[in-house]
Amino acid sequence: MGNNDKLQNRRELRRKRRVRNQIISYVVLILLILTAAVGIVFATRRLLFDSKSARQEETENKELINDILAEEESIATPEPVPEETTPPEPELTAEEKLDELVESKVAAMSLEDKVMGLFIVTPEAITGVSTVIQAGEGTQQALNQYPVGGLIYFKQNIQSEEQLKTMLENTAQCAKYPLFLAVDEEGGSVSRVAASGIGPETAGAADIGAAGNTDNAYQAGVSIGSTLSGLGFNLDFAPVADLANAEDSIMKERSYGTDPSAVSGFVASMKAGLEEQGVTACLKHFPGIGSTTGDTHEGMVSLPRTAEQFWAEELAVFQAGIDAGADMIMISHVSVPALTGDNEPCIFSRLLVTDILREQMHFDGVVITDALNMAAVSEYNTAEEAAVRAILAGCDMLLMPEDFEQAYQGVLKAVQNGNIAEERINDSLKRIYRIKYADLPEQ
Repeated sequence: MGNNDKLQNRRELRRKRRVRNQIISYVVLILLILTAAVGIVFATRRLLFDSKSARQEETENKELINDILAEEESIATPEPVPEETTPPEPELTAEEKLDELVESKVAAMSLEDKVMGLFIVTPEAITGVSTVIQAGEGTQQALNQYPVGGLIYFKQNIQSEEQLKTMLENTAQCAKYPLFLAVDEEGGSVSRVAASGIGPETAGAADIGAAGNTDNAYQAGVSIGSTLSGLGFNLDFAPVADLANAEDSIMKERSYGTDPSAVSGFVASMKAGLEEQGVTACLKHFPGIGSTTGDTHEGMVSLPRTAEQFWAEELAVFQAGIDAGADMIMISHVSVPALTGDNEPCIFSRLLVTDILREQMHFDGVVITDALNMAAVSEYNTAEEAAVRAILAGCDMLLMPEDFEQAYQGVLKAVQNGNIAEERINDSLKRIYRIKYADLPEQ
């Protein structure tokens, strides 16, 4: 074989290998295409199956939900449970606000100031001046040292309307605590202010009672109250609630009469007139001193009346005043054995002050003594003894002790050693401050 034949054979072999390789490539490609097609068909069928299954499951779920809802239609819908909330604090009434104020004021006071607050004295008693007609630095110093509950003024303290008004205004501004600025202004013969030429004069109780018209008592209260409040006074030791039920009675000119029912109307009317003008009225002289001609300024006086007579007459007038809303009652120095069981002045009787006036007659206002410097008390008791005994009986305020410093120290010592409970002093102060703060602007 020649070289050309060999060359030709090698070419033929290479061509066959190329053809074989191409066939193999085509076969592999076809197999790949067939495999992909089978995969696509399988996947498609799987998707179709899953979709059908999902639709079937969704249909079954919907049917189940519809069945549940259908069953719940027959069950009552429960009431919604409200969320737990804290109820709002109820609004305090005016009385409750006053109580809170009074409680806070008393709680903040020292024991010494509490005891001082039980006294009403003349301005001379704390300043050392023979006759007080003005209030300046001396009054300021006196009230800082002796923060008493009140001051009482008499005719010698009054020179003119302007002088009196300025003195009272300055005194009130000097005070550490609210003060009672007091006077005896009954009308008629007992008129400290009118007798000094200030304000209109008003008829006395006897003349008003004789006229028979309770409106006259009311108008007298308005007239007196207007004058006093305009000057700066806030407490009047009036009206007189005594009956003039004895011949030549010590109260003949100062009482509205002898009939309990009629006198009750006059007393309530004058009280209303005073208080409408912003002046606290003080009914006096419990349990009634009109059945005697004796004078406790000069010595002991005993009333022979029976308990039945007192309850039917004198006490009936005071009860009417209490029912009309009296804030303050003055206790007298007479002795009434039928009510107290002894011959001691009424201010020392717990049976009279606490059991009868407080508990049986339901008086919850301020009980004040008559002036402690009267002979019926001062001749038989030291200032210390009288003050302590009156507090133990149930009195709240002590008027004009014979020796103010001694009386104050006596009560303070009695509280410190436990003979008088501090809570007892607190109770009196709360009654006192309920009157004072009720008449002041909101604190």
